[in-house]
Amino acid sequence: MAAKKSSPLKIIPLGGLDGIGKNMTVFECGDDMVLVDAGLMFPDDSQPGIDLVLPDYTYVLENEEKLRGIIVTHGHEDHTGSLPYLLQDLNNKVPIFSSKLTLGFIEGKLSEFRIRAPKFREVKGGSHVNLGGISLDFFSMTHSIPGALGVFIRTNQGTVMHTGDFKLDQTPIDGVTPDYAAISRFAKQGIDLLLSDSTNATVPGFTKSEAEVGPNLLHAIKNAPGRVFVASFSSHIHRLQQICDAARKCGRKVVVTGRSMLTNTRVARELGYLNIDDADIIDAFDIDNLPDDKIVVMCTGSQGEPLSALSRMANGEHKTLSIHEGDTVILSATPVPGNEKAVQQVVNSLAKLGCDVWDKNRALVHVSGHGSQEELKLLMAMAKPTYFMPVHGEAVHLRAHAQLARKMGIKDDHIFILDNGDTLEMRGGIVKHGTPVESGVVYVDGLRIGDTDPIVLRDRQKLANDGMVTAVAIVSLKHKKIEAIEFSGRGVSFAIDDQFSEDASASIMKTIEKGKFSFTSSGSDAIRKAVRDSLSNFIWSRTRTRPMIIPVVMEV
Repeated sequence: MAAKKSSPLKIIPLGGLDGIGKNMTVFECGDDMVLVDAGLMFPDDSQPGIDLVLPDYTYVLENEEKLRGIIVTHGHEDHTGSLPYLLQDLNNKVPIFSSKLTLGFIEGKLSEFRIRAPKFREVKGGSHVNLGGISLDFFSMTHSIPGALGVFIRTNQGTVMHTGDFKLDQTPIDGVTPDYAAISRFAKQGIDLLLSDSTNATVPGFTKSEAEVGPNLLHAIKNAPGRVFVASFSSHIHRLQQICDAARKCGRKVVVTGRSMLTNTRVARELGYLNIDDADIIDAFDIDNLPDDKIVVMCTGSQGEPLSALSRMANGEHKTLSIHEGDTVILSATPVPGNEKAVQQVVNSLAKLGCDVWDKNRALVHVSGHGSQEELKLLMAMAKPTYFMPVHGEAVHLRAHAQLARKMGIKDDHIFILDNGDTLEMRGGIVKHGTPVESGVVYVDGLRIGDTDPIVLRDRQKLANDGMVTAVAIVSLKHKKIEAIEFSGRGVSFAIDDQFSEDASASIMKTIEKGKFSFTSSGSDAIRKAVRDSLSNFIWSRTRTRPMIIPVVMEV
């Protein structure tokens, strides 16, 4: 087909290139646009009070008249989590294309937000969809969740393959292997640009098969003297299936707890992806009727999340379940980068209770859902792309993946390491850098969604580190002087006693006397600033801390 010179195919990653999470990529050609994935990320220590971090999808909203559909590669939060917020902001209802299980998870998520009747379109490996001038072919991939898909995108300017999250598992739990035939077929037709998952690009060798986890889970559950608690991702249906199978073999009943775990197991059972008889699954309220060695609890909390079921049980705050001495806890997940400290805190809490804790360092109770270096190279060898762009990872993962591409013979100037908001443009199969678009992050803070100001986050960090001191200066406009200053503190490491108040007041008075201040209503701003600066310097010289200073001027 002749390529129109006017409209290139634009590839615009809005998320997923600065960490593990919030994956979102725009494919735009002329008047047609498709969005692949709409994920979120959980906040780190530098974002106190923030609940969720979303990619900034302003570009999608500004061009929504072009949006023909949203493709979701699989059902994990880092690919589906920002959908409710995006759909609320879009004026038009656009169809969402994904596998049956993923759509089931999305439906559960949208119902929490009271978003009704989205246009769901089920696709599977082998499905073909035309959205305006963009045509899409879906192919099966293996990951830590059933129904994971890659997508091959054709336009009049060239072709792109997007792998989604994947590993090349030859013995998957559900028997659905990666569709090597489809990948080879697309390679024969010609893949101009490959976008490939970089999460494990720093890990040598092959990722072990999910099937290898089952025997280790069975061993741990069989040898546990009391109750067994298994914490994993609620969307990791393959893992949940193996936990249920092991429990059944050991004659134990399964209890499910944690909001997302309850929702996802219900959806997966209804859709036939999670097989466990009604007789083998019991309510948390009925747990007291069974002996301890007949119970397995599946719960959330493998990442040390403070409000998760595992954390609340470890701290004695769960409404129906508690963990005590003699229980076995299996952490069937790897901490996401940045969560290591939180996970270790939970492990220590459990150890203090007298629990036997299993994690991947002790036995193979977890394997990754992402391909390691040899699998990434194998995929490149099959796809034979002309250009390559690593996606889904932190800077270190993207660069490691680019290095693998070089080893596979892809030319240096054909490899693109981008940041969120950077753009690639393809014309007639040739890929070049385009004009960047607005990007960044959107914070969900309670019920408020928007650009929580960086200054707000900075203030929260400051309050957390050094506390706050309030100085109330009583100013006499008649006598043109400060009559008195009263101090109070919160979260400060020093005592605000008579001596402190006397010395701090003297320091502030000296500053005020030296300066030329107008003791009028309009001059109070200058006095307020002088009080703040003077007190801040005084506290720093005395304590080497910088609490937040809140100066108040009261006129009498």
